[in-house]
Amino acid sequence: MTIRIRPALAADAALILRFITELAVYEKAEHEVVATVHDIETSLFSADATAKALICEMNGEPVGFSVYFFSYSTWLGKPGLYLEDLYVSPASRGSGAGKQMLRHLARLACETGCGRFEWSVLDWNAPAIGFYEAIGASAQSEWVRYRLAGEALTAFAASTD
Repeated sequence: MTIRIRPALAADAALILRFITELAVYEKAEHEVVATVHDIETSLFSADATAKALICEMNGEPVGFSVYFFSYSTWLGKPGLYLEDLYVSPASRGSGAGKQMLRHLARLACETGCGRFEWSVLDWNAPAIGFYEAIGASAQSEWVRYRLAGEALTAFAASTD
């Protein structure tokens, strides 16, 4: 079995959207996926794209993907790498593909001078939590993630008070 991690290409946009949808189904949030193939092409592969994607192949067949971007830590005075999504198809879980993608991203973080490699996981996703802890990652329970999205984002941005 050969696992290969490669940078995603614009031609992978439909595949990436398929993986995003499969991940959303797993996370019980399929209804939240509104992205189109065009959105993926534009947001990941345009000249001003700030996020990047990787494709994981096993024996030449795509089995997963990851999307990441660079953040910044004021406390470290260094960039960080933030993993937005990592997904391995159910049939390929347990093969080492997810670990290879994480290792690839960890090496990228080190090569680019990042002081951190971070991601979020749903609190009910025990298999993922166990996997992350097994590789030495630790939960940051003192931080609570907040989000403004949709109408709340638009309303707050338009407010003047």
